[in-house]
This record gives sequence, C-alpha cells and structure tokens, in this order.
Amino acid sequence: MPTPLEPAPIDLAGRVILITGATGGLGAPLARACAAAGATVVLHGRVVRKLEALYDEIVAAGHPEPAILPLDLAQAEVGDYANALGAVQVQLHRLDGVVHTAVHLGSLGPIEHQPFETWQRVLRVNVAAAAALTRAAMPLLSVAPDAAVVFTLDDHALAPRAYWGAYGAAKAALAALAATLADEWENRANLRACAVVPGPVRSPLRTLTHPGEDKMALRPIADLVPLYLALLGAGHDSARGVRVDARAWLAGQAATSPLITRTPGDAIGATPPAAPAASAKPAAPADAPSSARPAIGGARP
Repeated sequence: MPTPLEPAPIDLAGRVILITGATGGLGAPLARACAAAGATVVLHGRVVRKLEALYDEIVAAGHPEPAILPLDLAQAEVGDYANALGAVQVQLHRLDGVVHTAVHLGSLGPIEHQPFETWQRVLRVNVAAAAALTRAAMPLLSVAPDAAVVFTLDDHALAPRAYWGAYGAAKAALAALAATLADEWENRANLRACAVVPGPVRSPLRTLTHPGEDKMALRPIADLVPLYLALLGAGHDSARGVRVDARAWLAGQAATSPLITRTPGDAIGATPPAAPAASAKPAAPADAPSSARPAIGGARP
C-alpha cells in the first residue's frame, strides 16, 4: 500500500468510477481526486443542486465531464438501481469501480428508544442500497478489465458499543457483505472487493456523533483520499479481499487484514460436521395439539 507521506501516483484515465454519497465529507474530495486522475466520475447523491455544484467544479477544473446520478437511497426500489446502471451503460459504456461512501446515521441511543422506522431507514441506506447497487452494477463490472468495489466501514461494525444499535448493526452487515463479495470473487482475476475503516477523522458524521470533540485534533477526511485512489487503481491486486485500518495507515503502520476469516470445512460442498446424537426425548406426535407446536404469527389458545 502507498504511504500517506509518499502517495503513489494513480492514473485513472479512461476509467469510469461511481461514488455513492459523492457530495458528502469523503465523497466530494474523492470525486475531485478521481476526476483529477483522469476518471469519468458518476456522482451519486440525493440533493440535485449539490450534485450540480460538484459537477460544475470538476468541469471548470478541466477534468473529464462527470455524470450525475440523483437517487434517494432511502426510497429507491430495485427498478431504480437497474435503471440507473442501465443509463451508465448507455451513456458511458463501462464501469470500472464503485466506492460506497453514502451513509445514514439515524439516531444514537438505547435500542428501546430507536423506532422500527429508524432501523428500516438505516439498514436500507447503509446495507440494502449498497447490495442493490453493486448487484445492478455486476454486468458492467464483470466485463471490465480490472474492477474494484470499495466499501466504507466503521469501528462500530467491528466492535459494537452501547447506543449505536441500528447504525452499528448496519455497518456490521455491510462488513459481512464486503467479505461475502470478496469470497465470491476470489478466483475472478478482474474483480476485487475491499473495505476501509476510516477511524476518527474530521468529518460531518464525526461532528454528529462527537459534538464536543476538538475537531482540529483529528486528521482531515481528505487525508484518506490517496488510500481510496490506490484501492481503485488498476492492477492493485494486493487490495483484493482486504480491510484497511485507515488509522494505522495514516500512522505508517501495518494496516491491512483479510476480509474473509477461513475456518476448516467452511467451503460450500465441504463435509458437514457429524450430527449430534439423537435426543432421548420422543418427538411430538403428528396429531399433537397446536399449542404444543406454535407457529410464528399463529394463534395460541
């Protein structure tokens, strides 16, 4: 991996990179950097005027003309993702990378104070949308010479803490999604999945979760951009199936670990473990009363 003090030059000329949450704290500087490296950037966001402002900024800088993809991930249905990626195929004819930076915090507090609707929205934006968009992008990614999908995780996905309920669970699910994809692509030379754990950085999300913190004591989120660029760069096979701890990377320390944890016999088709000995307790007779065989959602006497 490149070091933060000596970032490797990255050439993304001719490549098409889709960035979700492109107007956010990480997405905006990353979009500018990808464009400066020669990529055609597909700018995803929810607020059109913000997307248009970023579009104008990139064009004014003389970089390749980006594309705008306005889509509310909290409301999008499966057909919306198919239509969006269909438009990318028609207009740009290829897709070489996807970076998931879109995020929705919801609210922090005890689980009993987090409404079901909050869980739905947080899971929908942080996990379901990432899965749906990546799935819709697969036809284009599969034919790219060298394609990368980069997920943005969170410390609370790896070490759950009180009061982070919906958000922590969503990010844990996103980590599982990234690992699953990395495992499925293990033998596909042109596809790779990886993830970044940003850690404490000066970002809008950090301001929401730690309002009393001294922000100037944190690294600016733009310091992570060279890391993301390296993960997107062609031929970066060392980025296959890894999780990068950005805090360690910024400190110049060993920062990568595998997304996939292997255990003996975990592959599909492996011999399953021996079944436990039969219980001495007799099975319920077929005509047992319904009260002895409750069904989820069923009426109980």
